[in-house]
Amino acid sequence: MNSESGSNVAGTGKTAPRLRAIFAGTPEFARVALQRLHAAGFEIALILTQPDRPGGRGMKLQTSSVKLFALGHNIPLAQPRSLRLDGKYPEDAQLAREVIQAAKADVMVVAAYGLILPQWVLELPRLGCINIHGSLLPRWRGAAPIHRAIEAGDLETGVTIMQMDAGLDTGDMLLVEKLPIAPTDTAGELHDKVAALGGRLIVEALELAACDGLHPVKQPEHGATYAHKIEKHEAAIDWNQSADVIVRRIRAFDPFPGAHSTLAGETLKIWQATVAPGAPPQGAKYGVIMAVATAGIEVAAINSIVLLTQLQRPGAKRLSAADFLHGVDIQPGMRFEHNAGNSI
Repeated sequence: MNSESGSNVAGTGKTAPRLRAIFAGTPEFARVALQRLHAAGFEIALILTQPDRPGGRGMKLQTSSVKLFALGHNIPLAQPRSLRLDGKYPEDAQLAREVIQAAKADVMVVAAYGLILPQWVLELPRLGCINIHGSLLPRWRGAAPIHRAIEAGDLETGVTIMQMDAGLDTGDMLLVEKLPIAPTDTAGELHDKVAALGGRLIVEALELAACDGLHPVKQPEHGATYAHKIEKHEAAIDWNQSADVIVRRIRAFDPFPGAHSTLAGETLKIWQATVAPGAPPQGAKYGVIMAVATAGIEVAAINSIVLLTQLQRPGAKRLSAADFLHGVDIQPGMRFEHNAGNSI
C-alpha cells in the first residue's frame, strides 16, 4: 500500500488507506505478526522491543527476534526498560515518549511485548493500541495462554485481536478466530499455529480499522481465567497425579522448561509420553517403573500408567525410548523421585 492507493478489504467493498503503525513486541510470536504486517505493506514507523538481556548457558546478551527483524529491515528501534514516567526508569520512559510522539502513528500493535503500557501510551495513537492475544478471551488472560490451554486439556484455543485498555487483557474484542488443539500438540507446535493465525488476523484487523470496519465487542463477564507465567519449578513431574494430567503437562512444558524427574540420582527430561492402557496393581507406589520395552517405559501414576516415549539425559540429545535404553540400565521396580533433583 501507499498513501495514494490502498488495499481492498475483503467483504467490505472499501479500499483501506495506508496506516502508519508502531509495533511493540519481543519474542518469535511477535516477529511473525511484524513480518506479516511489513509484507502487507503497512508502514512501520517505529519498533519497540525489550532490552537485550543475558541468557543461555553462557549468559550472553540475547537479541530479541523482533529486534533482529528491525535491524534487518532498517526500521527505527527503541528498547526502553520502562514506559512509566513515574517508574524506576523515568529517563527511558521520557525518551520513549519522545520517539513515540515523533512517529505520528495511527495505531500501535502490541504482541507479547513484556512491558505494561501506561495510559499515555494507550491514548497517544489515533486508533489506540491493538493487542494480539493467543487465546479465546476472556479465557486465559495473562502471560502463558498457550501453555495453560494445553495443560488444562482445552480442545480449542485461538487468537483474539483486542483493543487495549488499562486492565490485563480486558479490552474489547475486535476479531476472534478459533483453532483446534490436537491431542499431541506441544506448546512449541501450538505456538507456531497461534502465531501464524495472529499474523493473519492483525493484517485483517488493520485493514478493517483503516476504513472504520472494526466493531468492538465487550468481553463476556463469565469464563475469565488467568494464565500465570510458566515457572521452572512447575516442570518437576508429580507422579501423584493421573496419567492424563501428567501427559498434558509434559506437552505444555515442551520446549520450555521441559518436564523432568529424577531416577537413580539423575535428572531426566521427559519430552514425550502417552497414557498407557490399564492401571497399576493395587497398592503400587506412584513413580514406580512397571515395565521397560523399546516402545517405552511404563510408570505408575494415580490409578493409571504413563508410557514415556522420548527422554533426555543431562548433556545429551532427546532420544526415543528405544535409543535411550541402549545407554542406561533401567529396570522395573525402580522409582522416579518426586522432587526435581539436579537441573539439566
